[in-house]
Amino acid sequence: MNLDLKDKRAIVCGSTQGIGKAIAIELAALGASITLVARNEEKLKEVTRELDQANGQQHDYLVADFSNPDEVYLQIKAYVQELDEIHILVNNTGGPPGGLITEAKPEEFLKAFNMHLINNHQLVQAVVPLMKKAGYGRIINIISTSVKEPIPGLGVSNTTRGAVASWAKTMANELGQFGITVNNVLPGSTKTGRIWSLVESRAEKSGRSKEAVQEEMEAAIPARRFAEPEEVAAAAAFLATPAAAYINGISLAVDGGRTGSI
Repeated sequence: MNLDLKDKRAIVCGSTQGIGKAIAIELAALGASITLVARNEEKLKEVTRELDQANGQQHDYLVADFSNPDEVYLQIKAYVQELDEIHILVNNTGGPPGGLITEAKPEEFLKAFNMHLINNHQLVQAVVPLMKKAGYGRIINIISTSVKEPIPGLGVSNTTRGAVASWAKTMANELGQFGITVNNVLPGSTKTGRIWSLVESRAEKSGRSKEAVQEEMEAAIPARRFAEPEEVAAAAAFLATPAAAYINGISLAVDGGRTGSI
C-alpha cells in the first residue's frame, strides 16, 4: 500500500491546534512538505518546528484570517504563483457559535458561509491548476458529522456544513477526471477546544457539572469516549495518499460509530 507523500506539497488550514495541527504533523511524517495556514504567527512558527523533516521537507506558513475571504484569496493566489506544485489541500476552519436555528440572525449565516464555503471555494480555485498540472490532487474538507445528522443547538453550523458537503461532492464529480479527489472527513466529538466549549456551555445551561455532561455525551458514542485529534488526522492523511486514489466524493465519519449506517 503506497502511503508515501515524499515530494508532495500540502496546504493545511487551521493548523496551529487541534485536528488541523494533527493532520499537518501526520502528513509531514508521511514525507510531505507542509504549508501551515492560520492567523497566529507565533503558533505557526511553533508548529513548523514540530514537523518532521526526515525526507528533506521544506515547511513554511501563511498568516491568514479566514474572517476575510478576499484577503485570504489574494494571499493564497500570490503564494501559489511562487510554487511549481501543490498536491494536497486540507480545508479546516473552526465552527460557528452554537445556538438554535430559529434564533439565528441572517448575518450569522453570511459570516459562517464566508468562513467555510467561500474560503474553501477560493482556495480550491487557487490550487486546482497546479494539481491538474501534476496529475495528482487531494482536496480534503474537515467538516462535521452534522452532515449526516444535525446536531442539536448548532443551527448555523449544521446548515453551513451541509452546504460544504454538497459543494464538495459537486467538485468531486468535476475534478475526478484529472486525478484530483475531493473528500470530506466528518469528525465526531474530538478532544479539541471546540468540544470542551460545548461541554462547558451545556453544563452552564443545565446546571450540571462538566464531568456529568461529558459522561452523558460519551455514553451516546458506541466507542464510549471522545476521539483523539490524531485519530481524525490518520483518516485525513490516508485520503491524501496515492493509496486512496479511487476514493472520491465521500463523507467519512470518524466518530466512534455514533452516526451512519451499513
